[in-house]
Formats: sequence, structure tokens, C-alpha cells
Amino acid sequence: MNIAVTGLGATTPLGGDVPSTWAALLAGESGVARIEEEWAEQLPVRIAARLRVEPTAVLDRVQARRLDRCEQVALVAAREAWAHAGRPEVDPCRLAVVIGTGTGGVLTLLGQDDVLERSGARRVSPRAVTMLMANGPAAAVSLELGARGGAHTPVSACASGAEAVAQAMDLIRLGRADIVVAGGAEACLHPLPLAGFAQATAHSTRNDAPQLASRPFDRDRDGFVIGEGSAVLVLERAEFAAARGARVHARLTGSGITSDAHHLTAGHPDGQSRAIRLALADAGLAAGDVGLVLAHATSTPHGDLTEARAIARAVGTHPAVTATKSMTGHLFGAAGALGALAAVLALRDRAVPPTVNLDAQDPEVELDIVAGYARRGPVGAVLVNAFGFGGHNACLTLTP
Repeated sequence: MNIAVTGLGATTPLGGDVPSTWAALLAGESGVARIEEEWAEQLPVRIAARLRVEPTAVLDRVQARRLDRCEQVALVAAREAWAHAGRPEVDPCRLAVVIGTGTGGVLTLLGQDDVLERSGARRVSPRAVTMLMANGPAAAVSLELGARGGAHTPVSACASGAEAVAQAMDLIRLGRADIVVAGGAEACLHPLPLAGFAQATAHSTRNDAPQLASRPFDRDRDGFVIGEGSAVLVLERAEFAAARGARVHARLTGSGITSDAHHLTAGHPDGQSRAIRLALADAGLAAGDVGLVLAHATSTPHGDLTEARAIARAVGTHPAVTATKSMTGHLFGAAGALGALAAVLALRDRAVPPTVNLDAQDPEVELDIVAGYARRGPVGAVLVNAFGFGGHNACLTLTP
């Protein structure tokens, strides 16, 4: 059963909504910049991809105060997606929400711990728990939309957003929902994660050249750049969308989820290629049908090469491949959902965003990387990859 994609929403380091984000992606713009605040001065990493538009500029002030930043971005993206879908009339018990995240309300957790240490237990916010819980984004969206068909939260590191979309597909296929609002949300820009990723040598340290720091598949890549934001899709049972005359932007056709059971942080091409093959089989697609791959490609030396080998094994070297994290940074739990959103737009507009900063492609990456400028024309079936610490692999396929 194919699933209709009828609504899109996003807030990212490139724009506060889908049109601005998509325009910036096609133009090859970077959302990475230097962190100017004093708290970053002593950190080994002083760059990040911050939101282009603050969620507090969109949300009601009182509502924003009651939500962690991760919940805020999810709500902003979900509102846009729901409006884009035409605010469909649906039985609330047939409407579900699935929003994945990697870290949840970590800013609240760390901030309230500081309050506890500095001022004592009586100064801790009574909303601390509801703001730090990982299911907070899904809960906030379900409350906003009145969704009573379930509110779910996959937490699978950087595969969380793609797993959320896959779980949404399953809910519709199993007949448990007619519409699912699905995606990912992340907001963890804080000294502790930055220091931790730096100590793990996972984050780029190009502090003097922020916009050049994220360079997937490039020979001189040295790590990812932390990003924040959310991407949300409205997914519908095809018959339900047709009955209400909804515009269908693309179709979600398959998913594949595996685990490596290999290493906590280093992915393995066998597990990743199995996930790709499962997604293709689920969609009834052959490897030759894939015309575009939205790569996970975070810009780490090991990760990019592992994924390149997995793509070559499972699909071949013929598809165009693009790595949008070169512009957005790595949105962790929202990354796979943003990849799915970009896939929908690539299918709709017949345009592929470029991979920027690819000055010298790694000679071991034997793929057709879209570099420098956007590529125009039909793209065929699209594969979206999302891989996370812990050996989580989630892949999606989409077609026109």
C-alpha cells in the first residue's frame, strides 16, 4: 500500500518554513555559523547550524515558555504541515502522531539541573518533566491537532526521524489510522553535547571557516556540524486523500529498518545495505529504479565511506546522490525526516539540491555526487538514508 504525502512543514537553519528552506537548499546556501556567545569561547567546537527563525517568533509567548525548544520546533513544523495539507477533516481517533527525536528536551534537563545545583529544589520548574521527556514533541503536536489515534516517539539517535515516518506508514497500512503526522525534532545546542562530540572527534573543528566545515564525501572532511530544527510530513491513506480531493506531492512506498549489532558509533555497510534492500523490496522496486539517493552523509571520515559502500552494494553507482547536511548541519533526530521532506520536493519539482563544499571527492567514494549546483530533471524513485549511533539503520523510498 502506497501512502500519500499531502503536507510538509519545517523549521531549519536555512529557513523558518518549507519554501525558504527548499529555496536555500537548491541555491546551495549554508546555515552554519560561528557561535558568538561567551559560553562557547572555551569549547574546542565553536560552530553550529542554528535555526534561521526563532520558534518564539511564531508561537504564542505563554505557550512557548511551557515547551522545551525541541517541542517548540516540532509544533512549528507540524502547524505548517497541517495547514499545507489543507487542515483535513478526520475522525480524531483515526489521526495519529509520530515524532522522533534523538535527545528530546536535553536543554531543559541540563538547564534545570543547573537551577537545582545553584538555587535548590524549590526553584526547579514544575514543568521540568513534561519539557524534558522525549515524547514531549509528539505530545505537543497531538494536543495541538486533537489526535487521539496515538502519539508515538521513536528514539533511535540519528535514525529517529526516518523511523517515525516508517512507523507512520505501518500505522496506516495496519488500518489503525487514516492520517499520521510524522517527522522528527531536535534542539540540543549546548556546551555539553558540543564538548562531548568534540571529545569523540565526531564534530568538525573548522572554527575559522564555519560554512566550509560540513563537507560530506570530500577528501578533507573532519566531522559533522551540530544543527537544530524539525521536519514534519502529513501522510494519508491514499483512498482517504483521494476522497477529500487532496493534492498529493509524492508517495511513500517503502521502508527498511535494521540494526548493525557491530559497534556503538561506527556503522557497518552490511547493516545499512540490508536496510536499503528491505526498503526497495517493501516498495516493489528494483535497484535500477532508484534515480536519487538522499544520503545520510554527515561528513565524518568513517561514516561517509561506510554509507558510500552500502549504497554501491545495494543499489549500484548509477543514481545521483546528494548530501544536504553540507548546508543544514546534522539535525540528529530530525535528519531522516528532513531527508524525506527533501525527497518529496525533489520529486515534485524535479530538482536535486547540491552537495556543497565538495572540493575534492574522496577517491574511495565511487558515486555520482551532485556537487556545486542543483541538478534539474526527473529523478525516478528516491531513497532516503538515516543511520544512527547504536547501529540503527532506517531507509525510506518515495515515488511520484
